[in-house]
Amino acid sequence: MKVSKLASALIGSEIIKIGNEVNDMKRKGASIANLTIGDFDSNIYPIPTELKAGIVDAYNANQTNYPPADGVLQLRETVSELLKDRFGLDYNTNSILVSGGSRPLIYAAYLAVVDPGDTVVFPAPSWNNNHYCHLTSAKSIAVETDAAHNFMPTAAQLKPHLKGATMLALCSPLNPTGTMFDADSLAEICDVILEENASRGADEKPLYLMYDQIYSLLTFGKEHVNPVSLRPEMREFTIFVDGTSKCLAATGVRVGWGFGPEDIVNRMKALVGHMGAWAPKAEQVAMSNYFNDKAQVDTFLTSFKAQIQDSLNALYNGFNELKSEGFNVDAVEPMGAIYLTIKIDYIGKTTEDGQLLKDSADVNFYLIKEAGAALVPFSAFGNEHSMPWFRASVGACTLQDIKDMLPRIKTALSKLK
Repeated sequence: MKVSKLASALIGSEIIKIGNEVNDMKRKGASIANLTIGDFDSNIYPIPTELKAGIVDAYNANQTNYPPADGVLQLRETVSELLKDRFGLDYNTNSILVSGGSRPLIYAAYLAVVDPGDTVVFPAPSWNNNHYCHLTSAKSIAVETDAAHNFMPTAAQLKPHLKGATMLALCSPLNPTGTMFDADSLAEICDVILEENASRGADEKPLYLMYDQIYSLLTFGKEHVNPVSLRPEMREFTIFVDGTSKCLAATGVRVGWGFGPEDIVNRMKALVGHMGAWAPKAEQVAMSNYFNDKAQVDTFLTSFKAQIQDSLNALYNGFNELKSEGFNVDAVEPMGAIYLTIKIDYIGKTTEDGQLLKDSADVNFYLIKEAGAALVPFSAFGNEHSMPWFRASVGACTLQDIKDMLPRIKTALSKLK
């Protein structure tokens, strides 16, 4: 059957592929700690009780018709106040766009500023930018980062690739690493963007920054920073992606928002409208009411973040203990989001039955079978299969699941030759 070139060349999500295999094994009776999907088990991490009740109330009030194309005004007003209060950012309602989660916003940002053949720069590892480049027929440049900088890109690493580029896509806290920019590092990147844009003519498209801060309210003792607060001149070049999916464990509620230059947001609004990628109206109304009570939000976040941090710390400390015992592993201290970056340097080792672990995927599936522990290799985020680093997502596991898993990993690694 003939299909479009775009569809025929589209690569499926490696994360979903791993997750599906894990779920199939679990259905057959295997006990596996699933640290693959960047989601929450709603039985472990339910959405706030007040938000759930508010959604039900909104449906009972018949809030079931089409929402406005840019989002319910009440919610956009709430977001405008939230941005001022939590980030010191001043964006009016005309510069804010609500959609069904953050993915339509990312896609709309690409479509709004990137033409086929334009260059998009992003760090490796990072989430899904390679796929959005494919969907927009953009030229992609994945800039390798390193453990020395917590896998966050530096200005020095990015600068050689920005000449003539249309978009730089960044995320902090970063999926997949759970690490963050500090103010100095992000300011240096902003300065490089401003320098590049100052060198372009009036008829040239500027270099835009898409800044994904969907995990900005999930940080652990670190301050989230943003480009516009650090360098106000970045306002005309920065498209923000944000929302509620992660900070409220509300991935299935599908309420995201973006904000930025009004003209670009208007173009994105038209694109999201043609996609029909709105957030449901009832959920928008309920989300506005929920966020209008700051004390209520803060109470939830305090408890929620503590639970996530306990799981991340247990995993981090467990791998540090393995490292101290001589295992070829490492981990990067968690800073934000629901992820831990783990090094399991066993590529090239041989299993008891003589199987050679040729790459990170082999190591991962060995651990799934032998330790009941499923991770995601950084190869799923743009890095080479020879890279021995992995993402662990704690949203679908209990703290006890993680504690029970660590001895199994130790035993499995001990068997390798």
